[in-house]
Amino acid sequence: GTPAALSGQSCLAPELKAEMADNPVAYEVAASQVYVAMDQVGVNQQKAQRQPAGTAGPPKAKKQHTYTTIAHVKNDDFAYVLAGKGVVGVLRMLLALLLHNSLWNEGLIFLTDGQKTLQGAIVRAFSWWGCIRLILDWYHLEKKCKEGLSLALNGREARNTTLENLRHLLWHGLTERAIQVLQQLDPHQVKNPAAQQQLIDYLHRCKPCIPCYAIRKQLGLPNGSSIGEKMNDLLVADRQKHQGMSWSAEGSVALAALTAVIRNGEYQSWFKKKTLDLKLKLAA
Repeated sequence: GTPAALSGQSCLAPELKAEMADNPVAYEVAASQVYVAMDQVGVNQQKAQRQPAGTAGPPKAKKQHTYTTIAHVKNDDFAYVLAGKGVVGVLRMLLALLLHNSLWNEGLIFLTDGQKTLQGAIVRAFSWWGCIRLILDWYHLEKKCKEGLSLALNGREARNTTLENLRHLLWHGLTERAIQVLQQLDPHQVKNPAAQQQLIDYLHRCKPCIPCYAIRKQLGLPNGSSIGEKMNDLLVADRQKHQGMSWSAEGSVALAALTAVIRNGEYQSWFKKKTLDLKLKLAA
């Protein structure tokens, strides 16, 4: 499917098409893959003690957050959602789900936001799996470039021009060319060389996870973790992020886990028997 998809990129110079074809991130047959969109979502953490009414307390400290890890698992037309405390714990739950559903022969593709600790935990947990791949979510890549250029460059015009250039190159999987653009910026336009270098280092680190998004789109393959973001909203944000709310770590995770049980259609089994089927269901 790749040559046909490449032929659709008629606006690109021939040498760029050749570089697109050389992108190290391979393409997959979607039906034989398990896609995992994984992220952490934070809510305001409850204080250990409340300040008595009418008393003057200490200066306001920065708000603390407690985090729940969410994973949306999809294989063909079937899906399941996991919620738990900590990345390692949810990865163990994921392994149990995969084995319980006899998916050990499938490829495993993680769609993530590029967070270093999350990617590291995934690789450590599943490096033994037959075929595992990490794909950097396009939305987060684009957002990271925008934020990095805002810190690095003088003026909106320089930032927007460079951002459009990076978008075009990265969408086509031309990470090395994007890095060269950042390395060759006009020094008079750079207000923060450290931020410039940070973005360069980020692209270097994430290069193995940056595919040719343009071809993936033409092949009907996922380019992002938007379903994971949606699960964050449905399982956590919609219930726990209202004005003035704060949560204990245990309470936040427990409510998210209960919402996941309902989302997976297993609430009757849980309330009656205190057991879960752990079976992927036909996605709604």
